[in-house]
Amino acid sequence: MAVSPAMLVAAFPREQRGRALGMNAVIVGLGVSLGPPLGGVITGHLGWRWIFYVNIPLGVLGVIASLRILPREKSPAREPIDWIGAVLLAAGLGALTGGLSFGAELGWTSAPLVVCMAIAAVTLPALVVHVRRARYPLVDPRLWQSRVFASASASLLLGFIATFAVAVFMPFYFEQLRGLPAERAGLLLMPLPLTVATVAPFTGAIADRIGTQKLAASGMFIVACGLAWLTTIDEHSSFVRVVANLLVIGVGQATFQPPNNSALMGAAPRERQGVAAGVLASGRVVGQSLSVALAGALFGFFGGTEAARALRGGDLSGPAVAAFLRGMHASLTGCALVALAASVTALVRGSDRSPAPQVR
Repeated sequence: MAVSPAMLVAAFPREQRGRALGMNAVIVGLGVSLGPPLGGVITGHLGWRWIFYVNIPLGVLGVIASLRILPREKSPAREPIDWIGAVLLAAGLGALTGGLSFGAELGWTSAPLVVCMAIAAVTLPALVVHVRRARYPLVDPRLWQSRVFASASASLLLGFIATFAVAVFMPFYFEQLRGLPAERAGLLLMPLPLTVATVAPFTGAIADRIGTQKLAASGMFIVACGLAWLTTIDEHSSFVRVVANLLVIGVGQATFQPPNNSALMGAAPRERQGVAAGVLASGRVVGQSLSVALAGALFGFFGGTEAARALRGGDLSGPAVAAFLRGMHASLTGCALVALAASVTALVRGSDRSPAPQVR
C-alpha cells in the first residue's frame, strides 16, 4: 500500500499525476466492488474461513506478477534505516488502532484498552521528539512545513474517519434490520465502490487542469450531504432510495480522493515520495480505525449495540428497531460533521501549483 502511490507518481509527469491516481482508484474500486458480493457468496456457501483461504493463491499470483512485470530500477543513495523511529511508530500506531478497534467490545475502561492507550500516549509523542532530532528520521518533519502537505494529510485522515463507518454499518442495516441474506446485502453495497471507480478517473484528470483544492473540498462536502441524507433512512426505506444515497457518497469520495492524494504526493519532493506514500497509507488505516471507534462509541451510547444483539436474536419489536436506528443515525451524523471538517481543511490548503519543497 505504501509503495504503490510512490511508484505511480514516479512513473508519470506532474501534469498527469491526478489522472494516474484516478486510474489507480478505478482498480481499487473494482476490487472493493467485488469484495461484498463475492464475500457474501463464499460466506454463505463455504463458511467464513474461506474468506482468507481464497487470498492465498491471489497473493502468490501477485508476487509472481510483481517479480516478472514491475521494472527493476537502481536505488538512489541509501540512507540508514531509522530503527528507533520504526519501533516507536509501530508500537504507537499498533496500540492506538488496536485499542480503538476493540474498545467497543472490551469496554473503554478495561485493562487492555488502558494499556494500549498508555503505550500510544508515550510512544507517539516520543516519536515526534525523536524525528526532530534524528539525522535520518523515519518521517521527515519538514514535510509538514508545506501547507499543502499538512492540509492534505489532515483531510485524508478526516476523510477516512467520515466514510469508513458506512462500510461498517450498512451490512448490519441490510442483514439484521432488513433481514437480507449476505449475498443480496453484498450486491446492494456494490454501487458505492463502483461509483468511485467510475468517477475517479474524471476527477483525477480535472485536478490536473484546475488544481486539487476546490475539487477535494467539494468532494468532502458532497460526502457530508450524503451522510446527512443517510440519517433519514429507516426500516421501511426502499432499497432504490438507499442505493441512491450510497451513490451520492460514492460520487463525493471519487471527487475527493484522487485530487487530495495528488496534492499530498505532489507536495513532497521526489526523494521523499516513499515517505509521502507511507503517510498516505498510515492515514488511511488510522482514519478507518478512528472511524470504527467514533461510530461504535456513538452507536453504543445511543443504545444501538444492545438493539443489534436483540435484532440478531430475532427480536424485531419496535423498541429494538428504534434503538438500532437511533444509534446508527447518531453515528452517521457524527461522521457527517467530520466530513465537513475535512472539506474545510481541504479548502484552506492554498494553491498546490508551486513546486514541492526540497527538504534535503
